[in-house]
Formats: sequence, structure tokens, C-alpha cells
Amino acid sequence: MGLKHYFSNDAEKRAQFIFNLIAPVYGRLDKVVESGFDKSFIKLIDAFDIKGKIVLDIGTGTGAWASKFYKNGARKVTGIDFSQKMLKEAKKNHPEIEFELNDAKNLIGIADNTFDIVTSSFVLHGTKRDIREQILAEMRRVSKKYVIIHDFKGNTPFAIKILEWLERSDFVNFKRTFSEEMKDFFDKTMIIEVGEGTGLYIGIIDK
Repeated sequence: MGLKHYFSNDAEKRAQFIFNLIAPVYGRLDKVVESGFDKSFIKLIDAFDIKGKIVLDIGTGTGAWASKFYKNGARKVTGIDFSQKMLKEAKKNHPEIEFELNDAKNLIGIADNTFDIVTSSFVLHGTKRDIREQILAEMRRVSKKYVIIHDFKGNTPFAIKILEWLERSDFVNFKRTFSEEMKDFFDKTMIIEVGEGTGLYIGIIDK
């Protein structure tokens, strides 16, 4: 996938190009990224018991977010991504986790109500609202109870704003509207403030 895909009008091709390009760097920084999730995960496990749960991580990248669930007692964790190079790094860094190539908008081969928790970290802000809605619909479909989105909330550091501009993400609109978007898909929603520009958006399914 060449440089031309960065300038493509197809957002998915741009994203695949970028994430395949940076995968080796993220692979080497995986432990640093994982430790950066500590504050968010302390808030998460204060609110939810994840021990023994079956978890799906959407847009897993190098597996750093998925590994936090495994290390905190989840029974089984599966990570999916559309970047083959990211998954190659993930498999090297976290052999205890299953990783699969799949499309978050259409989770082929995954049955309804398969996972106790379906999650993603810093994925949905990178997509336009129509794509976010497709992803949220699939996350709800394959989840038994909880969908947990770890993403931007509040003030974003300037350096991150520059990176998001280069990525051509939708993070500004995401921060403004996502909490309301969640309400269209879940019976109950809640937000856990983490700080430092980060939050946890929780969708709860009552069946």
C-alpha cells in the first residue's frame, strides 16, 4: 500500500496506510503505551469486575489495551485490527492473546452476543460519524452486556492535536457529539472521567 493512499479520499485506505507505516514503531513502544493506560485502567476496574470475562478489543493495534484486560483477570481476550502489520507486532508482543484480521464495521465470523465486554481504545475518534455508527452497531451486536470506549474526552494536548490533524481524524466532532451518539445504541450509558484528555464511554445492554 503506497504513499498515494495517504492522499486518498477513502478514509479507510488512508488509515490502513498510516497504521501499517507506524506499526514497527508502535511495536517497539508497546510497553510504554501499555503503561500509559494504567490510570484509565484503574478507573475501569474500580467500576467493573472484568475477572473471568471474555473480551473483544476492536482496533487492537499492537495489543497494549487488550493486554490490560488479560493481565487484570479476563478469561479470554481477542484483538482484531485491519492492519496486518499491527497484528504482526501484536502477536510478537502478546502471544497469550488471540489476534485476528477483521473489519470493525462488519465483524465477519463473529456471532451475536459472543463477548461479555467489547472495547476499543483511541479508535472511534479517527472515523466519521457514519462509520462510528456502523462500528457501534457491530460492537453492540457481538456484546452480551458492556461496550467500553477508551478515547478523547476534554482538553487535548497541542502535540496530539497536530498528530490528529496529520491523521485527518474526526476527533473534534467526536469529543463534541460522541456521548450523545452512544445513547442511540445502548439502553444505558455512562462516562468515567480519567483526566489528561481521556475518558471511558460505557454502553450497557439490558436484555
